[in-house]
Amino acid sequence: MTNRLERDSLITDNSIFGDKPLIKIDNTNLSIIKLLREGRKSYSVMAEELSLTENTVRSRVNKLISENVLHISGLIDPSALSGHQIIIVALKLDTVELKEKAVELSKLKGVVSASITNGRYDCFLYVLLSDEQGFGLPQFLDDELSRVDRIKDFETFVVYKSVNLKIPYNI
Repeated sequence: MTNRLERDSLITDNSIFGDKPLIKIDNTNLSIIKLLREGRKSYSVMAEELSLTENTVRSRVNKLISENVLHISGLIDPSALSGHQIIIVALKLDTVELKEKAVELSKLKGVVSASITNGRYDCFLYVLLSDEQGFGLPQFLDDELSRVDRIKDFETFVVYKSVNLKIPYNI
């Protein structure tokens, strides 16, 4: 039988990559994170909705930020910007150092995220392109991806329609 704390907690494990050990996130923290999805909701409004004090909400948000669990940032809907598009690049790598390679790939111009995966591909990249800024698919492949060694093979997927995709603007 589990106690209430165990039952009401979510554990995330990034330790398999040498990251921080397990971080327990209770339902109150999850509720705060969900309310922050709206971005500009004040601590006082969140406190009222969650029946907490404003100081409790502020303290929990600050703790989540300091633990790198929560990041508050402005996100865009790439389909709302003319001349911009998202591509997904699936990569097969010729190395077992996947985390290091994902970090390297994440620093390329236009890369929104790099994810290590299992299955046919080792890593997926979400990449923001802008023809208006002269940074399209050829520029990403020729000027950015070609500089990275240990890529065995890759495949690109052009996202022509997305639902609920919000990303940071990083070009």
